[in-house]
Amino acid sequence: MASLSASRATISSCPVNKTALRQIALAGNPNAGKTTLFNALTGMRQKVGNYPGVTVEKKEGRCLLPKSEPFGGEALILDLPGTYSLSPKSPDEEIARDVLLGLRSDTPIPDVVVVVIDASNLERNLYLATQVLELGIPTVVALNMSDVARANGKPVDAAKLSLALGAPVVELVASRGEGLDNLRLALAQEIPLPSPPILVLPEKAEAARAHLASILDTRVLQTSDADEDQVLDTDEKPTLRASGIALRLLCGNVSHDAVTRTFGPLVAEATGVVRESCEVSVARLGALEAQARYTILGKIASDVVVQDAVLPLSVSDKLDAVLTHRIWGMAIFALITLLVFQAIFSWAQIPMDAINNGVAALQGALSSHMAAGPLRDLLTDGVLAGVGAVLVFLPQILVLFFFIGILEDTGYMARAAFLMDRAMSRVGLHGRAFIPLMSSFACAIPGIMATRTISNRRDRMTTILIAPLMTCSARLPVYTLMIATFISNRALWGAHIGGHFFGLTLPAAIMFGLYAGGMLAAMGAAWVFKRTLFKGPPPTLMMELPPYKVPAWRNILVTMWDRASQFLKRAGTVILAISIVLWFLLSYPKLGANEQARAIQDFASTPTSNRVLDVRNLTTEQRGEIVAAAQLRHSFAGNVGRVVEPLIAPLGFNWKIGIGLIGAMSAREVFVSTMGTVYSVGNADETSKSLKSAMKNDRWPDGKPVWTSLVAVSLLVYFVLAMQCLSTLAVVRRETNSWKWPLFMQVYMTGLAWFASFAVYQVGRMMGWG
Repeated sequence: MASLSASRATISSCPVNKTALRQIALAGNPNAGKTTLFNALTGMRQKVGNYPGVTVEKKEGRCLLPKSEPFGGEALILDLPGTYSLSPKSPDEEIARDVLLGLRSDTPIPDVVVVVIDASNLERNLYLATQVLELGIPTVVALNMSDVARANGKPVDAAKLSLALGAPVVELVASRGEGLDNLRLALAQEIPLPSPPILVLPEKAEAARAHLASILDTRVLQTSDADEDQVLDTDEKPTLRASGIALRLLCGNVSHDAVTRTFGPLVAEATGVVRESCEVSVARLGALEAQARYTILGKIASDVVVQDAVLPLSVSDKLDAVLTHRIWGMAIFALITLLVFQAIFSWAQIPMDAINNGVAALQGALSSHMAAGPLRDLLTDGVLAGVGAVLVFLPQILVLFFFIGILEDTGYMARAAFLMDRAMSRVGLHGRAFIPLMSSFACAIPGIMATRTISNRRDRMTTILIAPLMTCSARLPVYTLMIATFISNRALWGAHIGGHFFGLTLPAAIMFGLYAGGMLAAMGAAWVFKRTLFKGPPPTLMMELPPYKVPAWRNILVTMWDRASQFLKRAGTVILAISIVLWFLLSYPKLGANEQARAIQDFASTPTSNRVLDVRNLTTEQRGEIVAAAQLRHSFAGNVGRVVEPLIAPLGFNWKIGIGLIGAMSAREVFVSTMGTVYSVGNADETSKSLKSAMKNDRWPDGKPVWTSLVAVSLLVYFVLAMQCLSTLAVVRRETNSWKWPLFMQVYMTGLAWFASFAVYQVGRMMGWG
């Protein structure tokens, strides 16, 4: 339908093109059940992307409407970002407003709007509903959570509400699928244009709105569905739709170019002039609108809510008395956090091992059925290794979003943010940042994806940039190898009882220190970012505590599917490409036959080798390990390792460790297997005795040992702080819609790691440690 295709108060709809899909937009407050309704209507027939130019998520899906009705058949459903008002204060709210006003060239104005409102919090939700109705778009009001309203002793009379709003109202419980058929039926019919209650503003504000509305009505405006211009009626008062649009243009920072494109240059110019001359600021106009609107909404709510004389304490109130208590609430939150944390570690481990084993089996099958050569190496060490690097994170992502879905759907996530807000705000973080940071202990990838629950861009970006500093599980193999090999297992505190030691050992203290160091670094970085890059007022957590409800399992499963498919499609392609590049750098140029034979001879004659010194007694496997190590030294990556050695030598690292750091870019735990290749010990892991022995026997050209306790600690500090994970960078690129922030993250974390490791090693040498 046309962008402004109506006349005065007696608005009539435009001719409808029945051959095109009906465009239906879902709007509503956060926690009103809008996403649950979207999933119930579309199921798996949905796709997720970003609005062009911004990082706000765009969700679209297809829904089947009754074919017996005029607009039956398939319809396109657009899930607008949750918003409390069309006077936007965040990018999400700006998108919702711009789509409904037709200001986005990439998204057509909807044919129908479904405003989802929470029946148990009617007055607050009607604020957005009446703003949408004033835009003059055919609208259906979905009265959701009717069961909660009845349970609270405040049932809503849907028929009375429909008369008060001048729009059809459909009562439903989206989480249980109740009322969905009635909603589909309503959406397939001819929907009358709304006639909401008239909003009367104070004199100066009313004059500003009326003046801009008259210009909207009397000027030539471009329609959204035709190339021709359409002149609107000029009789008497401005139309309802023009008045609604005028108020929205005045109550927010609207792009001049977008207004020009949609409504023409005269309207764009008039909007600026009216703002400057009306003597009412944007903020003041918004406050006046809220005051006038709530006066109307209070009367509507009192008329349509059938309220009991004596209201019992609701279930939500009873639960909140315990779950938001400053002591018991924190204790329960700690237990829930521990459960989620443990699940991400333990529940995901079995499928992660299965994925690793499956990839290894495929690699073995290809190796046994294909002739040796570059193609086989590409498929086994490049493609399959890259795919495995992607898939291995999938179980953790599914487990994390399973719990996030439950916490969100039950209403507990809002309480968790409320509980943690005070502690997090001391370093400038939002209360909602706690869950993403906590989940980053398992893996930064699901943690960064979980930052989508943070609406403020500055707070979300800060959380994304510090999430990789939390010690993820991929670092554990490196920590275990270094601590077990170079840190003495001596007691710091405790006693031996019955042949067993009970207390604190040095390795345990260092492991704890590594986790604590990552957390302190993250908090410090957040403090700096919130005072520099993302400087702004301290984050204020303003949110409604939604009623507790039983989670919609279908909604949770759809969310898990959605997040998993996004991860595999978007991040997987980047990670796979990078893995292939790394494989090439580690594999080429190839050694010739003479160079391989020389490498085997040189290994056998090395004085520091305690293994076989007679070439004739070397097994095929040992020869293969020696050639692999020589190939690695000869590769592009090996040459890079020698080039970067002067840069990492001040940290105590030689070129072999440099190759390990390069290999660890694909995934942190790859450092251990890369070291196994460098030291010719085959498929080594953090428990490999042969790898530990080879590392201890490694020497600098002057005969001094390369590996010491001080070098091990220096490397541990480096791994605590460095960005050693291309998978994480790929996800940051996807979440921020820019390469600027992944590159910034790589630079700042590598720089931080280098200086911290440098300080540890150089101070340790001065103190005579090592």
